[in-house]
Order: sequence, then C-alpha cells, then structure tokens
Amino acid sequence: MKRYAILAMVLLFFVPAACLANDGTLRDASGAYIGKIENDGTVRNSGGSYIGKIENDGTVRNSGGSYIGKIQSDGEVRNSGGSYIGKIHRDGEVRNSGGSYTGKVENDGTVRNSGGAYIGSARGVKMEWAAAFFFFDFFK
Repeated sequence: MKRYAILAMVLLFFVPAACLANDGTLRDASGAYIGKIENDGTVRNSGGSYIGKIENDGTVRNSGGSYIGKIQSDGEVRNSGGSYIGKIHRDGEVRNSGGSYTGKVENDGTVRNSGGAYIGSARGVKMEWAAAFFFFDFFK
C-alpha cells in the first residue's frame, strides 16, 4: 500500500509539470513567450489575441478567416495563390521553394535555423504547425 501512495504522489507532482511543458507555447531564442498554438490549431500571439488557425487538413487561415496557405499531406507548403513556397519533411527539416535548407523543427519542439542555431521552441506543437509559424511567416 505504501508503494501505491508513493507512486500517486510522484504522479501528482510530475504529470502536471510534464503537461505544462508541452502546452503549445511558442518561445523565441531568448525564451520570451511569443504565442501559442492550441491543440485545435488556433494560433494566438503573445497578448493572447487570435491571429489565425491551422486546420487539421493543413489549411491555414488568418484572424479574419481568409485562406493564406496550406500544408499538404506530403509536406509541401503553398501560399494563398497556390504557389509552392517550401516543404516540411517528416524528420522536421524545412526547405524553401528553391530547395535550400531553411531550418529544422526537432521532435522535442526545438526550432533551429539553417546554421543550427536555436531560434525558438514549440513544445507540444505539431511539427508542421511549428514550421508554418517559424519558417513560412503565415502569422506575421
């Protein structure tokens, strides 16, 4: 019985902390809070204002609901006019329309530029969504 009590205490302490660490928070290179992408794809800026949404099918919309682009199932990213603007690979690697390496979103949400420098984090955010925010400027 004592083991169960200890296990329960450990779970009560660590599980909430783990959930908070993966809550969709977006941070810049200095660690400053710059926004959030919620589980349903809602994107908010640092002030909490709604700035857009990434739908489950990859459609990206701005705060007014206008279509601004799409992340296709194969990772290709297209702007509102349908032009190819880059690709997000399954391993998190991001390339621009010319095929040049732009950066990477790592499995833990760490975001790095083409030189490997840390430029931010998107813990608990789908890799494609984090790439859309950091590399394709859909919400700037």
